[in-house]
Amino acid sequence: MSPDIHDIITNRLALVSKVKDVMISSLNLELEPDELAEDSQLFGFGLGLDSIDALTLIVGIEDAFGVHLPEDMPHVLRSVNTMADFLMEKGVQHAH
Repeated sequence: MSPDIHDIITNRLALVSKVKDVMISSLNLELEPDELAEDSQLFGFGLGLDSIDALTLIVGIEDAFGVHLPEDMPHVLRSVNTMADFLMEKGVQHAH
């Protein structure tokens, strides 16, 4: 595996882990990180989060990663993976 691909994979795994940690701490979830599936929907029939949870999560993600989540991109909050994808697109390297 080339170093570039290895670095990308390592960064993505670190971001996924940190996103889960931020979700658990921000939302006071009584879950372990391995209980949060990366592709599970966070709202509705998935984890069952609501609009207040969304605001809390947005603040947590913005604080933890130093990014701004635009209001016109609600799909970013669809799952752990969509948040990690967004963070990678913004150039976030590992967790701050």
